[in-house]
Amino acid sequence: MPHLDLPFDPTCCLIDGIWNKPFTQGTLELINPSNGQVLCHIARGSPADIDAAVRSSQAAFDGKWGHTSAVDRGRILSKLSSLVLENIEFLANLEALDVGKPLKQARADAVALARYMEFYGGAADKVHGETIPYQEGYTVYTLREAHGVTGHIVPWNYPMQIIGRSVGAALAMGNACVLKPAEEACLTALAFANFAIEAGLPKGALNIVPGLGPEAGAALCGHPGIQHMSFTGSVATGRQVQAAAAQNVIPVTLELGGKSPQLIFEDADVDAALPFLVKAGIQNAGQTCSASSRILVHKSRYKEVTNRMAELYNALVVRPAKEDGDIGPLISARQKAIVEGFLEKGSDLRLCAKGSLHSGAPKGGCYVLPHLFADVSADHALAQEEIFGPVQVIIPFETEAEAITIANGTDYGLVASIWARDGARQMRLAKKLRSGQVFLNNYGAGGGVELPFGGRGLSGHGREKGFEALYGFSSLKTIASYHG
Repeated sequence: MPHLDLPFDPTCCLIDGIWNKPFTQGTLELINPSNGQVLCHIARGSPADIDAAVRSSQAAFDGKWGHTSAVDRGRILSKLSSLVLENIEFLANLEALDVGKPLKQARADAVALARYMEFYGGAADKVHGETIPYQEGYTVYTLREAHGVTGHIVPWNYPMQIIGRSVGAALAMGNACVLKPAEEACLTALAFANFAIEAGLPKGALNIVPGLGPEAGAALCGHPGIQHMSFTGSVATGRQVQAAAAQNVIPVTLELGGKSPQLIFEDADVDAALPFLVKAGIQNAGQTCSASSRILVHKSRYKEVTNRMAELYNALVVRPAKEDGDIGPLISARQKAIVEGFLEKGSDLRLCAKGSLHSGAPKGGCYVLPHLFADVSADHALAQEEIFGPVQVIIPFETEAEAITIANGTDYGLVASIWARDGARQMRLAKKLRSGQVFLNNYGAGGGVELPFGGRGLSGHGREKGFEALYGFSSLKTIASYHG
């Protein structure tokens, strides 16, 4: 096992501002997906650790953190943003080792984390209530108040980005947070907690407990001291999170995945579209909730788009994360097996292109080649189910109505894009797409920090990013004053 020079002990939980071993003294192996070897050991937090973390956060909310002004909360988050920016390379290298993504993608995630802290630092004192015209003799106004203690479970695919949009927004509103990072990749979450301490975040305002989902995660979701849960992950686990939170009748923000389509019409600028079409499918080895896994192409452009995408796919090379190639490994052997299972389901399809594996890639790594399938029917498993791997399918269509039927024909509704020059068509179809975000002649794969993000159907509910996230992490209070 290689030696990692870390400014914290990964076998500890951060509770009440102190790094302590979990009550059970248990640890978990963290695997480097580029070579399959043990990277380090992390804490195996228990329900007892979660309980201690929630109590610490409640004390912080009742005490120093709860009495910190919005201006000062913003200043702390701004300081945290600066610390992240000063440590971009450290965080990027840590994320590349932990998640397996190429360095350039990990670096972009670290920059995004800093931007979230910057955005929410600036927004903290700008969440306003409103006055409401009412009966004569009354003045009525509203306030947005923090929930109290919020729980956050973030996945392994984008730890830094999802911490930023979840924890950043919650802290800006004055909540105290308990974070349970994914057991497969949590090192940047621990590093973030260390930077939060350095930025001056009071003890207990952010507690972090690594551990297994059925142990620490389940304890967090069902804890009676949690007033709001935020979860990003699979549909199956999301159902469990919501069921547990329902026992305490608390709100839940769920971001659960997608089967996002890109619609290419006969008047599309294909030259502009092609880089988006491929990148949005292979980014982070396809392990992206908003990955563009379905390419819907008008029959008049179908052959052209298919051939040109195939050329790009055949040139893709899968490499270890630190070699900073087009694609890195999948997160784990388990995820590799899941994606390979989908490829078996696609054995009846026309495989028009696939990438290659670099000769120097370690044999123990969790590598899957990117695959591009054409002539896929809209009801095929590869066109209906979230694969979470570097696999895209191309589906032909003839009319607008058919394109909308296919695009809306899954249980998901997270992100979509329309490639067309006709402005009327853009507006017409954007309104018809069953999707939380729609991009016109571009594809943001989740969009920027400022853009509200969330889905419909099995993609979940609630919104993250932008000011909408601040509203979600607050409770609206109406005050009616009678003064005659």
